[in-house]
Amino acid sequence: MMADLFSPIIILQWLGTGFGITQVLLARKNNIHNYLFGIIAILIGMWVLYDSKLYADILLHLYYLTMSIYGWFYWKFGKQKKEVPISYASFQEHLKAIGIVISCFIIMVYWLSQHTNSDVPYWDATTTAFAWAGMWLMARRKMENWIYLNISNIISIPLLVYKELYIYAGLTVFLFAVAISGYFKWRQIILHESRHTYTTI
Repeated sequence: MMADLFSPIIILQWLGTGFGITQVLLARKNNIHNYLFGIIAILIGMWVLYDSKLYADILLHLYYLTMSIYGWFYWKFGKQKKEVPISYASFQEHLKAIGIVISCFIIMVYWLSQHTNSDVPYWDATTTAFAWAGMWLMARRKMENWIYLNISNIISIPLLVYKELYIYAGLTVFLFAVAISGYFKWRQIILHESRHTYTTI
């Protein structure tokens, strides 16, 4: 039992959790360096998920890795070669996010059920679909990213418990709480920036 507490998978979960917590706290503060810690957490998580046969989540982490690199550059430079502010998603961006959820779910369910030995294809696909949309919105610095990510989080918690990844389940509970806090924190930042813009006009 004691040996299990120091098994490689348990140690990796603790390391990934530490980097993941740091990442989400920095994201809550609207700090661009959240992506650096996030990349390390992603790489660690991919190994843990492979060991647990959560293959859709591995693809999700590859997507996270890509979007983290994209997000860092987009936050830093945007389209105008300057830092992009937080904003609410437009109607088109809402449609794109919903499209990501639907298309990702369909693709993941097919792949998991037909080409892997996953025992939770629908469950795994649902968490992945909402997380994909949430990460895309996060990379574009949109408020609604917290909503999509939290839908994924609340579904992931029982899935991780079922897979006996208790440390990651605990991390996801923490991420759920921080995402709620992050939504209100970002809203305060938007209000502050809008007031500042108004007073300088």
